[in-house]
Amino acid sequence: MAGILAWFWNERFWLPHNVTWADLKNTDEATFPQAEDLYLAFPLALGIFMIRLVFERFIARPCALGLKIQANGPQKAQPNAILEKVFTSITKHPDEKRLEGLSKQLDWDVRTIQRWFRHRRNQEKPSTLTRFCESMWRFTFYLYIFTYGVRFLKKTSWQWNTRECWYNYPYQPLTMDIHYYYIVELSFYLSLLFSQFTDIRRKDFLIMFLHHLVTISLITFSYVNNMARVGALVMCLHDAADVLMEAAKMANYAKCQRLCNVIFVMFALVFTSSRLGVYPIWILNSTLFESWEIVGPFPSWWVFNVLLFLLLVLHSFWSYLIVRIACRAVSRGKVSKDDRSDIESSSDEEEGPPPTQKLHNSATNGTSGANGTNGYLSGPSCRDEH
Repeated sequence: MAGILAWFWNERFWLPHNVTWADLKNTDEATFPQAEDLYLAFPLALGIFMIRLVFERFIARPCALGLKIQANGPQKAQPNAILEKVFTSITKHPDEKRLEGLSKQLDWDVRTIQRWFRHRRNQEKPSTLTRFCESMWRFTFYLYIFTYGVRFLKKTSWQWNTRECWYNYPYQPLTMDIHYYYIVELSFYLSLLFSQFTDIRRKDFLIMFLHHLVTISLITFSYVNNMARVGALVMCLHDAADVLMEAAKMANYAKCQRLCNVIFVMFALVFTSSRLGVYPIWILNSTLFESWEIVGPFPSWWVFNVLLFLLLVLHSFWSYLIVRIACRAVSRGKVSKDDRSDIESSSDEEEGPPPTQKLHNSATNGTSGANGTNGYLSGPSCRDEH
């Protein structure tokens, strides 16, 4: 174990040439980032998760009910023992062959069985009230941390002159503002990483999981090797769009369509301009070229920049989704469901009443005919993630 730790904390990987960990030990004159500081983020992540539960229960939920957001979830599927067994034991998305077999077994038409499976899948989805509470929590945190970041960075000399992020590197003292900013951000993303398995599961679950891992890795890397100045700029830049994103979702869940449209346009402009414009021009230019000129490359410098570039790839993917939503908004006159929606919807052709199913075999199967409506349709979703 000692050998593994020595290999992992190899100074030649983490630090520039001729710099050792001993050079960055805390003294009476200066304090530097220490790797063990990050252990504090784990209990704090648990604390943030507990605060979230209290916030959603006693603040977000009353606000949602005050906005007339209903607590009821999607329409429930009609009880059917045979279909339920297939759903729980075999597949939630039966193929055409299985649908035809179930149609013959139940004497139901295929479209009715498809509708049942859609209702049954949606039945496991959370209600609009639950989604509103989740968005309100994230909105509150992003607003707080973004405001803190802006106020803190305004007092620094390297907010606009990014070359100062590299002068005298890595011998840049750690201030309490940066330390607090880093620990709180890391704790929040750790809590998101864990709660992603209990929150609303969306189509881009793996993409978001990757995003959280990249973010946590970037925060950890930049803290350990004292790239905290540029790291603070990256975090503040990303929080700007996240505030608007969650606000747009809240307006959507509250059925304030005009407000949702306006905030979504603001979000789209801030997101694309900050993450595809300011981020590469301001941040990547500094981490790639200014740091190369002033400090020079070293192994962890390459890893840090690869992670930053991977983040840019994720930005491009989400920008593509945002542009698609914007194009639909122009054609339909409002923000529509995005490609990451957590609730399934049926096609337009299924919005009418379902065809009448045969009932003469229902007594044998222990069910009555399915006369339910179309699959549960949630309101338009103004969603994207950090």
